[in-house]
Amino acid sequence: MRAVVQRVASASVEVEGRIVSEIGPGLLVLVGLHESDSDSDAEYICRKVLNMRLFPNENTGKGWDQNVMQRNYEVLLVSQFTLYGFLKGNKPDFHVAMPPQTAKPFYASLVERFRKSYDAGAIKVCAYVDGAYLAYLF
Repeated sequence: MRAVVQRVASASVEVEGRIVSEIGPGLLVLVGLHESDSDSDAEYICRKVLNMRLFPNENTGKGWDQNVMQRNYEVLLVSQFTLYGFLKGNKPDFHVAMPPQTAKPFYASLVERFRKSYDAGAIKVCAYVDGAYLAYLF
C-alpha cells in the first residue's frame, strides 16, 4: 500500500465541474492499493496517517508537533490506483495495482478502519469508479 499525504488548508475533488468531496484544514491522502496488500498494511497506513505530527502546536510554538486528530482536522481519502503504475516503454502498466473487484471492498474496509480510529464525520472519501471519481457514502 502506498499513501501520498499532503497537509492542506482545504482540498476537494471535482468531476465535470461538480465537487464530489471536500474538506477544510487537514490531510489529503492519495491511497494506492497493491495486489498483495493485507489488513496489516491497512492498519499500518491508518495508524501512521492519523498519528503523523505534521501540524504546529500553537500553545508551545513548536512546529511539526501535533497530528490531525489533536487539531480536530479532517482527512480526505482518495483512491488512486495509479500510485502503482510504471512505464513499460511509453505505455503505463498498472498490473501490480489491486484489481477493482478486490480493491473496492478492501478500500471500503480501509475507510471503515479510519472512521473507527478517529471521528467518522472527519473522514471524507472519494474513489475512482467506472472512469470517474465518486464520493463514497458508507
